Amino acid sequence: MEGGGGGGTLSEIYQSAKKLLMRAQDGIERLERLENSTSSGGLDSPELSFAVKKDISQVLSLCADMDRLWRSVQAKPQRDLWRRKVELIAEEAGSLKESLDRYFARNQRRMKEAQERAELLGRANGDSSHVLRIFDEEAQAMQSVHNSKRMLADSLSTGAAILSKYSEQRERLKRAQRKALDVLNTVGLSNAVLRLIERRNRFDRWIKYFGMLITLVVLYFLMRSSG
Repeated sequence: MEGGGGGGTLSEIYQSAKKLLMRAQDGIERLERLENSTSSGGLDSPELSFAVKKDISQVLSLCADMDRLWRSVQAKPQRDLWRRKVELIAEEAGSLKESLDRYFARNQRRMKEAQERAELLGRANGDSSHVLRIFDEEAQAMQSVHNSKRMLADSLSTGAAILSKYSEQRERLKRAQRKALDVLNTVGLSNAVLRLIERRNRFDRWIKYFGMLITLVVLYFLMRSSG
């Protein structure tokens, strides 16, 4: 499998990461079909599993590049959109990594069982050369899996750090949203209080005007009666 390039614009890197993800997903599905293809416990394809591991590693490397680039986007809506896109790519890569880890674990368990069967067969038949050959093949396969897992763990450490940063960013956004809602609620309450005060002042003015009118009427009748 060919790897996607690490240079280019944010959009180009994103497209490369998507292609690598699709290829890695297809590779894992092929590994699982191969694993279930025989009744004796499945077959292994070290070349294919290594290619899938390499693709996932490259996706995580591209995520690190995109994580740096989306922060330089000027418009906030576009910046938030790219942040979410990069999050999804990193989450998908993490999911594929877990599937590949489970495949490696099953494959290692099958090899251990094969080794145990070979030991029993060697003791029963006394065929030491056959047992040694099986041991050698199984040891080589186990060493290949061990090396692949070690390389994958090293390359995926960057992805784990990226996912951790995304989690912290989501928490900060949630806190900011809660603060914004508190401010909006406070503003809404203040507006209601101001409207109540305004209505009370208007009502007091009408009472004052009405009292002045009554006073004038009373004075008028008093002056008229005295005249």
